[in-house]
Amino acid sequence: MLTLASKLKREDGVKAGRAASGSLDSAHRVSIRDRLLVKEVADLEANLPSTCKVNFLDVNKLHHFQLTVTPDEGYYQSGKFLFEIDVPEAYNMVPPKVKCLTRIWHPNITETGEICLSLLREHSIDGTGWAPTRTLKDVVWGLNSLFTDLLNFDDPLNIEAAEHHLRDKEDFRSKVQDFIKRFAR
Repeated sequence: MLTLASKLKREDGVKAGRAASGSLDSAHRVSIRDRLLVKEVADLEANLPSTCKVNFLDVNKLHHFQLTVTPDEGYYQSGKFLFEIDVPEAYNMVPPKVKCLTRIWHPNITETGEICLSLLREHSIDGTGWAPTRTLKDVVWGLNSLFTDLLNFDDPLNIEAAEHHLRDKEDFRSKVQDFIKRFAR
């Protein structure tokens, strides 16, 4: 983050110098997305849930990072779940792309990593989808809540997991724990 922030300051200085001379080199411009991300990442890091950890594989690419969620309650307690988050160039008009990299038995996450979380939808019938006013902090808190208060068995993406829960809650819990032991440590 510090590297990109210093780059933005340097770019502003260079841009001011070029604007005075009448030329502007578009190859050195910093995108609106990257300007937003510098502010949002700082806010995110200051307000991260205690069960979450953010990892930037390259500090110069704030648009691509990983999130680890380690729930401290509920069915998924003691698991460690890794998400990959890619912020597209059209951000904040479109939501980040998120995939769960950890195999999981969850009604709102498929075993291949697709996620059902309304705020990640560009267009949502219920009005809770993506809006330009949302931020990365909303995405992280939403993903974290998929393991507690947003765990939804009534509108599942993984129908088999939701039906399993309805049939036998204890067997569902057992399968979740088996997945955690095998894939989420």
